[in-house]
Amino acid sequence: MNPDLDWWLNLLGQFQPVFTAPGFAVWVRLVSAWVRCPGRHTLTRLYLLAEPTHQRAHDAYHRFFGKGAWSMPELWRLLAQLMVPTFYPQGHIPLNLDDTLFHKSGRKNQSAAWWRDAVRSTGQKVVHGFGLNLVVLTLAVKPPWGGEPLGLPINLRLHRKHGTGLLELAQAMLEDLARWFPDRHFALCADGFYAPLAGRSLPRTHVTSRLRRDAALFAPLSPKRRRQSHRGRPRTKGRPLPTPQKIAQHCRSWQKATVNRRGKLLHRFVYTQQVLWYRVCPKQPFLLVICRDPTGKEPDDFFFTTDLQSTAVQVLEQYGERWSIEDTFKNTKQHLRGQDPQVWKDPGPERAAAFSFWLYSLVWFWHLTANQRKPAWIPHPWYPEKSRPSFADALATLRRALWQQSIFSQSDAESDSHKNMAHLIDILACAA
Repeated sequence: MNPDLDWWLNLLGQFQPVFTAPGFAVWVRLVSAWVRCPGRHTLTRLYLLAEPTHQRAHDAYHRFFGKGAWSMPELWRLLAQLMVPTFYPQGHIPLNLDDTLFHKSGRKNQSAAWWRDAVRSTGQKVVHGFGLNLVVLTLAVKPPWGGEPLGLPINLRLHRKHGTGLLELAQAMLEDLARWFPDRHFALCADGFYAPLAGRSLPRTHVTSRLRRDAALFAPLSPKRRRQSHRGRPRTKGRPLPTPQKIAQHCRSWQKATVNRRGKLLHRFVYTQQVLWYRVCPKQPFLLVICRDPTGKEPDDFFFTTDLQSTAVQVLEQYGERWSIEDTFKNTKQHLRGQDPQVWKDPGPERAAAFSFWLYSLVWFWHLTANQRKPAWIPHPWYPEKSRPSFADALATLRRALWQQSIFSQSDAESDSHKNMAHLIDILACAA
């Protein structure tokens, strides 16, 4: 048997405790069908691949997401406890956080609503879309080939209209992670919307994010001033400081730095200062980092981190690596077709969407741990110097192994049919 396929089946077996015996059998077939399926990933199309001989009725697959006796949080926990010790056996665990819109259709979809579509909206025009608003937490994994890290989802929450807010959902996911890894520390990076998480006393977590240009900053209160005895309430902040934009305008102590932004070295001017953003994080100062392009082509950028031991270069590189979560959203929607399953009743839509992100992480984990000694893509004459696999390459490699097992499981390994079908299998592996 193919050793890569053995390793894939072994990975799936580690999640068996989440399911009942019949549910696990359906789940294994559904995972294989989801990976192999070309075109739209509706449940009816997945059923045709999962049950080619129609041994089970299609109702078993339609009920799997809506009424199945299994737990998506448990799948996330087992996946996180599988990936974190493999990629980060010690040290801080780097995390990225963001939300995305999963487009859906149909008035009967109980989990969907109208949300701002960040992909199609611009500074002058806001575009709304109907679908699921998902908050995703990813593990930033540096691949062996270098370059931009991979954003592998390890937890997810559905944001509902008039329900729990985005910040509360993000905090709940981080608290879950702290319970799963009680002895580890975390380095969270998110865009400016999630900057208020810095003031929420997250367990063993440092937060890095963007800072408003007009943020009201104060000087940190020195321990000596805190000990002084005065009438009234003790002071909690120092003197007011200029806004970050004004600090950059009057700064004369820039330092030169070389920043690695997703594999490209950039020269920048940086300035750092410890400040207090009282409105967001009144009890803890943070490190303000201002980044300036020496050529003047890009506007000044303003960042902060609650890790006062970090350097400006570390903060800038960590925030630059946050872009990996955007690639995760794109690949899950385009290659795994996570928006396609037509399930309407709760908790079906949320489970199906979360499952597509969960599968994205498992495919990359399989690829990184099972394909280290051979090329992971079919070479093309128009791209002879390709050295870094994409998710499409990783998915095609797994598809190839699954299609070979599905087509040739009952035939002789040395038969001529293997040679004749090899080209067809390569086409199936790359089919969108």
